[in-house]
Amino acid sequence: MFIPSPLLLLAAAGWVQAAVSPGRDRSSLNSGWKFSRFTSNPDSLSYNTLKPWMLPLANEFIVNGAKHQKPSGAPPGSNVQYVQESFNDASWQSINLPHDWAIAGPFNAPGISGGMGRLPSNGVGWYRRKLTATTEDVDGSKSIFIDFDGAMSYAAVWLNGNLLGGWPFGYASWRVDLTPYLKAGTNTLAVRLDNAVDNSRWYPGAGIYRNVWLVKMDKTHVAQWGTTITTPSVSSSSATVNLAVQIENLANATRKVDVNTKVYAIDQSGNVGTAVVASFDTVAINVDAGKKQSVNGSVKISNPRLWGPPPGQTPNLYVAVTTLTASGTNGAVLDTYETRFGIRSLTYDANKGLLVNGQYVRVQGTCNHHDQGSIGTAINFRATQRQLQTLQEMGSNALRTSHNPPAPELLDLADSMGFMVLDEFFDCWVQGKTSNDYHLLYADWHEPDVRAIMRRDRNHPSVIAWSLGNEIPEQGSSQGGTEGQELQNIVKSEDPTRYTTSAMNSASETSALANVIDIEGLNYQGEYGAYGSFRNKFPNKMIWGSETASCISSRGTYLFPVTSSNNAVYSSNGGSDSSRMWISAYDLQNPGWGGSPDTVFQSQDNFPFVAGEFVWTGFDYIGEPTPYGGNGGARSSYFGIVDLAGFKKDRFYSYQARWRPELPMAHILPHWTWPERVGQVTPVHVFSSADEVELFVNGVSAGRQKRPGKSVYRFRWDNVKYSAGDLRAVAYKNGNQWAVDTRKTAGSATTLNVTVDRASIAGDGQDLAYVSVAVTDSSGTVVPRANNTITFSVSGPGVLVSTDNGDPTDMTAFPSASRKAFSGLALAIVRANAGATGQITVTAKADGLTGGQVVIKAS
Repeated sequence: MFIPSPLLLLAAAGWVQAAVSPGRDRSSLNSGWKFSRFTSNPDSLSYNTLKPWMLPLANEFIVNGAKHQKPSGAPPGSNVQYVQESFNDASWQSINLPHDWAIAGPFNAPGISGGMGRLPSNGVGWYRRKLTATTEDVDGSKSIFIDFDGAMSYAAVWLNGNLLGGWPFGYASWRVDLTPYLKAGTNTLAVRLDNAVDNSRWYPGAGIYRNVWLVKMDKTHVAQWGTTITTPSVSSSSATVNLAVQIENLANATRKVDVNTKVYAIDQSGNVGTAVVASFDTVAINVDAGKKQSVNGSVKISNPRLWGPPPGQTPNLYVAVTTLTASGTNGAVLDTYETRFGIRSLTYDANKGLLVNGQYVRVQGTCNHHDQGSIGTAINFRATQRQLQTLQEMGSNALRTSHNPPAPELLDLADSMGFMVLDEFFDCWVQGKTSNDYHLLYADWHEPDVRAIMRRDRNHPSVIAWSLGNEIPEQGSSQGGTEGQELQNIVKSEDPTRYTTSAMNSASETSALANVIDIEGLNYQGEYGAYGSFRNKFPNKMIWGSETASCISSRGTYLFPVTSSNNAVYSSNGGSDSSRMWISAYDLQNPGWGGSPDTVFQSQDNFPFVAGEFVWTGFDYIGEPTPYGGNGGARSSYFGIVDLAGFKKDRFYSYQARWRPELPMAHILPHWTWPERVGQVTPVHVFSSADEVELFVNGVSAGRQKRPGKSVYRFRWDNVKYSAGDLRAVAYKNGNQWAVDTRKTAGSATTLNVTVDRASIAGDGQDLAYVSVAVTDSSGTVVPRANNTITFSVSGPGVLVSTDNGDPTDMTAFPSASRKAFSGLALAIVRANAGATGQITVTAKADGLTGGQVVIKAS
């Protein structure tokens, strides 16, 4: 994967608009687009007519089957008005990429179910942009490409009316060659997307929702994703680094090229050192016209700085800088290609679990869909970083990219922050789950999709395994074994260093698929004893919970009575309120197939050979609002440990207690403002990894409890009767006071307390500030059931991007400046204008309350 050094690494996140290395120019094509969405087909095109012209783009990634030939004759679409230079697009919307056309709403779009998030993601979208080329660009010495990090979906691309090809899978990254049709001066670029109803089980987003790059280089260059780095021998004193570089020659004559690669260290701030850590031997090769040729090399690095997940290890990184020069005494630089990597070893041990650099690391992971709350699926570096920072605060060290390959920026962040990543390919294979999902593409595209994903992602040290698929319908049949074996063979041919898994929710240990994969991945089956049966069948294979828990709750909404069990299926008898579509925030309810965190912790500890888990889910996400997904139902999920706005639910602290047991902490639930419950039993629970906790109600001890068991992090006082005042939990470890938490009865709402996550953001049109508002009483206590309507305004060089409150039932459009508080909280997201400097003031107001504001510096 091409990873530019520090300045360019920011460019990869969309923060810098252009980047030039000797011989290679990679610049953003995110700005200056015109866009229009059509709810019916405006151009008579379809995937069926475009398919023969798209398939040849996959040839680079087809090894096992026949290559595709581009049909003769005029390609489709050349007479469509939207691809013509003469078309007047002045009335179209002006947008910058990345772009999610559906996120602005409104909700309850026709034909879009709750499962897909009720937003208008369907339709045909056309994007147009002018592209200027110089005479040097078209003098015959260069190859010029556009790289799409992702477009949802069935993307097709035209330049000056000529169809270049396309790629249907919305999560794939891919490239088109502009060179044959590029002309000096102004060019017209047009992209068509086509999103069907029922193309996903969750909110897929819509549009060119990941970054787009213009890449210019000599015709002889490092091929797309043309480097492979492996570290077959790793210790604290020495490491072997192997490098394969694939050179592509698109010139009309054989080229003699010198290939040289040097390795540099990257420090914790992302700066590349000046000292050469290692040099690969320079190799001179002849590359025939129109061909590719690989160069292999190996070096040893003494006392390597190893990559590993914190807190026990450090995510150290290196960069390999490969330079191609024309052979000769004063040969010109043809290309410079940089590959970021980490030195680390992985051991998949059936008894111990996962070992990174020989050290056992328990997998403390979450599953996550790709939307970023109220800004949708349009990838944003800061939004992704904020999510990962929140998960890391909880103690998470691993991510599962459910159920699709991620944006490149997520892996860049995972590398630098030390997350381990389970990189997942598909949600289905031959048999579909919805009428228009990936099963329609599988036969033609599964091989090129898998190979492209792997070549893009294989140099990331954060990637620890490949998932062939999620809850595949044919998982328990012989077909599952056949298809799984084919995918397994593809993976091993691309990357023999990492193991494969598949997330199985119904396949037994006797299934053909279970026999094929390297790691047995169990979705929910482990909670019900399947870890043992799989262990008996596969004693030499690592096992993990590829999807666990599925606990559901609405943040801050506590319902009574409270079940005496630490795990229950939601019901109207205390666990849910169907009239308001709430699930109790005591975090004991599940939808029937999963379990509470408490249950999962116990099941994992009952089988100590299990390598860890990926919880469903780290964050709430748009779509799949189980159990309220029917007509008139909710918009977003209840599964998240953190809600859609990024506010922590109570169970965040349950996981923090388990995953960061050394952290002094105690967390009380529920809130303590229940004027209608005076004298009624109102259970109080405390999450902590302490040895003992004592609870005080209005200063009187309700009892000091020992921790109920090694797998239990919930202390329960189920007979407490409510009276206004305060709760105080004092946690003890080794007999000493360790942590304290309190809750106070709130008075009437008087004030909006406004805070911001960062006082300064980049004035680049991309960076975001997250402004939180809490409705408080006169003493500053959050009023926990406040639902006041809050109106946000922004002055200075910035704009309001969206608002949210984490309520899955709130159908207010995300761009709205007014938003009701939910359980006392609301959120606004603010962006600085591109090129802006100065102060941005964000003000929050609500009728009858004292408003508040924060000032953010743009620089």
